[in-house]
Amino acid sequence: MSAPGRLGAGWSTAASVGGDAVAWAAQRGGVTLMRFDQRVLHLVLHAGTAEPVGVGCPHGCDIAAAERRRVVAGFNGGFKLSLGAGVGFMDGGRVAVPLSSGLASIVTYRDGATQIGAWREGVPVRGHGGVSSVLQNLHPLIAGGRRAPTLESCAIECWGATLGGGVVVARSALGTTGNGQLVWAGGESLSPSAIAGALRGAGARDAVELDINPEWVAGYLYERHPGGLTAAPMVPGQPGIPGQLLSPDSRDFFTVAAAR
Repeated sequence: MSAPGRLGAGWSTAASVGGDAVAWAAQRGGVTLMRFDQRVLHLVLHAGTAEPVGVGCPHGCDIAAAERRRVVAGFNGGFKLSLGAGVGFMDGGRVAVPLSSGLASIVTYRDGATQIGAWREGVPVRGHGGVSSVLQNLHPLIAGGRRAPTLESCAIECWGATLGGGVVVARSALGTTGNGQLVWAGGESLSPSAIAGALRGAGARDAVELDINPEWVAGYLYERHPGGLTAAPMVPGQPGIPGQLLSPDSRDFFTVAAAR
């Protein structure tokens, strides 16, 4: 596995397993995109040391030794859970912030599959052995292939307060395609409409906005070598997360790792 070189609008292979490509990356219109094949790779929600309170770190507050052998990518989670309204968090049966119907939800099941949709209005579904984790953040950015109607008319009130009060700031989001692949998007100068458009252009039919503002948006691919892991920052100009998720972080985050 190695991070691709200079990215263009076309997909470049970012990781392979058994000789088969399972992750790809591209950059389009100021948006970095990472796409992951869920038949091989699974999304893992990690709690931080301080956020959320009361859950602990069932999957580690960093990328621990067992996961380092399998990890492909890592990226930021959602808004600070202490905000209360518009967020929710559950992991391994432990609820840090109660889940609310209608909120955009990243639902990972016990069989490793992840779906995105409005809670109790599409997700969760039966047949996956139950729910393992849920992160909720605002209302759906994209639902059934349709972008949210408030992306331009309610950019700040509906999609998060920004540093300086402008609409164009660092943003990130996560979506799923029609064939179940995961797509992460991030950039340093994006409006809600721009990131939704980039995700839909990448095939996303359902999507959730994740965190916004410069210090909280970061995506990494991990290069494995004899000395361990090296994190390759994927968003040009990103300030980054201290420790690059290889040391304990205070906030919740996601990794993408091979099942075995």
